[in-house]
Amino acid sequence: MKTDLTCEFFPPQTAEGVTKLRDVRARLATLNPGFFSVTYGAGGSTRERTLEVVLDIQREGHVAAPHLSCVGSTRASIGALLAEFKTAGIRRIVALRGDLPSGMADVGEFRYANELVEFIRQETGDWFHLEVAAYPEWHPQARNPHEDLLNFKRKVDAGANSAITQFFYNADAYEHFVGECRALGITIPIVPGIMPIASFAKLARFSDSSGAEIPRWMRKKFEAYGDDTDAIRAFGLEVVTELCQRLLALGAPGLHFYTLNQSALTLEIARRLGLGPA
Repeated sequence: MKTDLTCEFFPPQTAEGVTKLRDVRARLATLNPGFFSVTYGAGGSTRERTLEVVLDIQREGHVAAPHLSCVGSTRASIGALLAEFKTAGIRRIVALRGDLPSGMADVGEFRYANELVEFIRQETGDWFHLEVAAYPEWHPQARNPHEDLLNFKRKVDAGANSAITQFFYNADAYEHFVGECRALGITIPIVPGIMPIASFAKLARFSDSSGAEIPRWMRKKFEAYGDDTDAIRAFGLEVVTELCQRLLALGAPGLHFYTLNQSALTLEIARRLGLGPA
């Protein structure tokens, strides 16, 4: 059975970044990804740039999936964006609550992602395939794991088609989370989010802000490599490839790569998994 790979980008801020991302997409296109997703800044702060990248992806003949976060937004503004996506022929959205930009106090007309999913279904029926977020190690703002699981179920019940997880490095956490979801009657595909490791310092920052755990043994090994970037890259490739192998053995329906607008590590991991061109 073919493993469905998907890749995530963020909208570049410069013309040079746009050109570089086109080259990155061309390289990653050799993996025949199911779609390329594009992130959406806090409070919709990258709305126009996200749409530009999404339309660029569509013109290249690939499936594009814009992220759409609802916090700080109105129903009218989200409705207008949905109409824009529909006109452009976009059929897939990653529907998220998102974060409020710092200094903004008004959460807008949506408080949670399930409300966004419900609104999209009311406005557009089944036009869009809706991806939502899942958290195998629990959302950092959840009061407890059971509450987080019920929040996830609300998004599914509102009409989500599939889910992409926050990145993690503990396959047991994914296995446990999926098992708990199935026990609750949640049947949608739950695709693990994969973060390749180029820099331990950058990974530690992402981990601290997102609540994703870096296992102690990994931290200690990375710290022991100090500034040896080659050793960090080699160890990171080994760790993430083994993680992907374990996840696929557990029955993961695909792998979603957080590329950070780079191609080399994702391509190498796919090659080691036997999923990309030689």
